[in-house]
Amino acid sequence: MESQITLEEITIEVVRKRVKNLNLTVRPPHGEVRISAPRRASLAEIHDFARSKLEWIRKHRERIREQANRPPRDRPPRRRLEHGESLDVWGTSYPLAVAEHRGATSVDLSRERLLLRVRPGSTIETRRAAVDAWYRDQVRAAVPDLLQSWEPRLGVKVAGVQVRRMKTRWGSCTPTRRTIRLNSELAARPPDHLEYILVHELVHLLEPSHNARFYALMDRYLPDWRDRKEALERRG
Repeated sequence: MESQITLEEITIEVVRKRVKNLNLTVRPPHGEVRISAPRRASLAEIHDFARSKLEWIRKHRERIREQANRPPRDRPPRRRLEHGESLDVWGTSYPLAVAEHRGATSVDLSRERLLLRVRPGSTIETRRAAVDAWYRDQVRAAVPDLLQSWEPRLGVKVAGVQVRRMKTRWGSCTPTRRTIRLNSELAARPPDHLEYILVHELVHLLEPSHNARFYALMDRYLPDWRDRKEALERRG
């Protein structure tokens, strides 16, 4: 016999089995919560048990939430940024041209190539820092138009957006502060991938958890979000 209880907007599935004790699980990929309960256990006992584990439930659901936006583990090695190497910008691959000069380090994009100007004898770390900063600028420049489009649709207002290179996430959100963080590497992906991640984090201002309500909101406002997520993960 199965039923459900709701605890502070968290829906918990209750499955009665031939077990001796109450058992709690939080399951990926969406953080569904399930309690396996003895057949003799009352609903009040199950509810009290769930409430005593509420903090544990929140921590595990948050962990699953973080994993949902992580780039694949088998990421390619970091760029060496040598002349002739290909770099992606908004989903399009460009050959990299490295030119040495006495001025400041800079990055410029044309239709034919991505030009990286560096001082003679520059290190790989210097080149990476320049490209990473340029990627950050690309994402920062793209965010205002997206916010102008999506904040009114969702009825939310962001307090701040940070862009930085992140090793384990494409984006994250702190609903209590109404702040969002975006991975600068999104500048290498097609623009609709950035839009998907931004909308994902904006929806967390309406629903902090990855629960049924969250996914219903995603389906309502961005119906093809699953396709975008799959494409983002597939590109690695």
